[in-house]
Amino acid sequence: MRLMLVRHPAPQVSSGICYGRSDVAVASHEREKVRTSLRHSLPPNIPIYTSPLLRCLDLAQQLAEDLPASALHIDARLAEMDFGAWEMRPWQAIPRMEIDAWAADMVHYRPGSGENVLAMATRLQAFLHDLLREQHGVAILICHAGTIRLLSALQEGLSLEETALLAATSAHKIGYGATITVNF
Repeated sequence: MRLMLVRHPAPQVSSGICYGRSDVAVASHEREKVRTSLRHSLPPNIPIYTSPLLRCLDLAQQLAEDLPASALHIDARLAEMDFGAWEMRPWQAIPRMEIDAWAADMVHYRPGSGENVLAMATRLQAFLHDLLREQHGVAILICHAGTIRLLSALQEGLSLEETALLAATSAHKIGYGATITVNF
């Protein structure tokens, strides 16, 4: 199965803010810019799966209209990591010792008492298992940078802990509206 992983458009959040699971909006001009680019590059008649967070859902709904007969599926397992008490706080306002503790154990530490990377990897592995059973040749996933990094890491066939570590230590170079294709 080929998965076309699409990162959501740029959200309306100030630079330097931790916004993981927070449901932040996207400016309509940002959504339209990404939508215009994608509607000509994504194939029609294939299923679209999306995170329920508005920054993904709004784009997915528009693409489902643009791409004939594309079914839209909303799945909470595609949401970004929950940073708990860190959500919507400036990164600079988060105590250094908490960030250091996360850096020391990227897989198990729960930033802001939220979700850890291993828990996120577990839910994405379950999503992927269910998706592969549906036997689509191709599917589009509208999701988040963390989700994309984990799904890409799952492609390597490593243990779940190794997958979480690989994703957590990979560079964050996935642009807003970018599409990354992985094969399973």
